Amino acid sequence: MRVLIVEDEIPALENLKLCIADADSNIEIAGTTRSVAETIAWLKNNNTPDLILMDIQLSDGLCFHIFHEYDVRCPVIFTTAFDKYMVEAFEYNCIDYLLKPFDLERFQKGVGKAVIWHKLNAENNTDQQKDFLYIHSDYKVIKIPYKEIIFVEASDDYAKINTNSQSYLTLLSMKAVFEKLSKNLFIRIHRSYIVAINQIAFVQFRKIGLVNGMELPVGDTYRNEIAKLKKG
Repeated sequence: MRVLIVEDEIPALENLKLCIADADSNIEIAGTTRSVAETIAWLKNNNTPDLILMDIQLSDGLCFHIFHEYDVRCPVIFTTAFDKYMVEAFEYNCIDYLLKPFDLERFQKGVGKAVIWHKLNAENNTDQQKDFLYIHSDYKVIKIPYKEIIFVEASDDYAKINTNSQSYLTLLSMKAVFEKLSKNLFIRIHRSYIVAINQIAFVQFRKIGLVNGMELPVGDTYRNEIAKLKKG
């Protein structure tokens, strides 16, 4: 598992390196950065890490600015001496929030969550041929069969997956969810909607109807995809 450390204080950085060495020999430090700008540049020029250990107050501002400038797609463990950012942190890929100073046992607990997430994400890539989707929702990893998904809708910056039985709000963006779904089974009809093809009852120029009676708008950008359905 590859880890990026975002920390502007040298003692704290060295402590994290020691914790990583003691916690799991299979964790590789992919890089270290000290500021918002440096972190954005690193993410743009390197492969996505499997985990980010991220301090919140950096030398050039709060780390949350990173998420506004770059689509971070891996889990994040925030490490900080302040608890006042906890609520906001969980809006940004957060799987744990470590208050400094923390001991090795607490660190291992947080990293353990990341290891589980990493393994399940790897399984998700394999299971794309097995009709399953894994998402992180309500602090749990949930496995959803494709056949149960009716449609996906945007909810602010996140996505809500609507199934036959319930809905799941995930921290993934609509783009990230669509990339994980089978293109043979799902179609994006609007910047705010992805639909299971087998749930479509009718197609019109500016809307589609679902089997359950709902009607959803068709965005101008996606009309060509809808036209292919009509021809099919």
